[in-house]
Amino acid sequence: MNAEIIAVGSELLLGQIANTNAKFISSQLSELGVNVYYHTVVGDNAARLEEVIAVAEKRANIIVFSGGLGPTKDDLTKETIARQLGVELAFDETALTYIEAFFERLGRPMTDNNKKQALVLAGSDVLANHHGMAPGMIFERNDKIYILLPGPPKELEPMFQFEAKPKLAARLTDGAIILSHVMRFYGIGEAELEVAVQHILDNQTNPTVAPLASDGEVTLRITAKADNEQEARRLIEAKAAEIQAIVGQFQYGINDDSLASKTVEALLANNLTIAAAESLTAGLFQAELAEIPGVSGTLAGGVVTYNEHTKTEQLGIAPELFAEYGVVSSECAAAMAESVRAKFGTNIGVGLTGAAGPDGHGKQPAGTVWIGISMEGRDVQTYKLQLSGMRNTNRLRAVKFTCSYLLRLLNEK
Repeated sequence: MNAEIIAVGSELLLGQIANTNAKFISSQLSELGVNVYYHTVVGDNAARLEEVIAVAEKRANIIVFSGGLGPTKDDLTKETIARQLGVELAFDETALTYIEAFFERLGRPMTDNNKKQALVLAGSDVLANHHGMAPGMIFERNDKIYILLPGPPKELEPMFQFEAKPKLAARLTDGAIILSHVMRFYGIGEAELEVAVQHILDNQTNPTVAPLASDGEVTLRITAKADNEQEARRLIEAKAAEIQAIVGQFQYGINDDSLASKTVEALLANNLTIAAAESLTAGLFQAELAEIPGVSGTLAGGVVTYNEHTKTEQLGIAPELFAEYGVVSSECAAAMAESVRAKFGTNIGVGLTGAAGPDGHGKQPAGTVWIGISMEGRDVQTYKLQLSGMRNTNRLRAVKFTCSYLLRLLNEK
């Protein structure tokens, strides 16, 4: 099955908002084994939307629309589709009651145009909106499946995941089960990973394996189709084991894991505390860890020491060290890690220093990063990175590399 995603909204074309909905829907459809070959964006114009629909109908079995279901005149998605398909619009009483109750709770009068949000294509499978007002819908005609979703991501994402996706899966699989499993890797590039498992990618049938890279990370999504969940899991586990035998040393997690979540998980499992001294990352390492629930059981605190003065003032590092080795150096990263561990009395201390860019620091070119990790009872370890991204990309990658090095050291215990 092939799909096309059509995002409706002039604000997308004007660059006022990003089309994150298409990315989300594509990832969800891939889990169902649906190929997405086209993303289309069209403004709030009925004639142009009709043209886009006509093109999509020639090249896709499933057409997913996002946006244009609201109460205003420029919300014209379902009206245009109804006219194109020759289908009437009818009020969905459940949705209308929900909208009326919403305004009643707020103590505000409901204008007539808000009733428009309860209109659906007659005969469609209505998708409840638990995070907004306009319902979505699934409509079938001439071997095509049309899925209409609201534009706001906070409404679209749960509606698709919990309302549309199960109903679409039932239509596609004829009772079969489709399961996906994501393997997450760090420290290996997308091209390198693809070469390593090329024979698997070239000979895949069921399960299928699809690579994806983002923010310095690489994932492999394994998708299996079977008569039952047990068989699907067996197929996935066998393929995952084959991949691990080749590049398992770079795998850090699965599915919704992140480098930060796995780092916090490992620290808590080992009853270890951690503190950080950050220069180029300016607290980003601690912020990433702090997004993980339960981190208070391991993160004691830290300091941002962005210049030589604060490194001396807050960490007690002698100015002579900077004079001899420079701020962007193995020696400085090690001193920062050891000093912050002593200052906070933790089991682990992390030091991050470098030149994020676009300019270098002294003789060190932009993208040079040194990471120091001081662990109780061990010699301090330092790692050098030579990154080539934009400034904030380099900062984020430095944090991710720090987590990956921490995980390796913790796994050595």
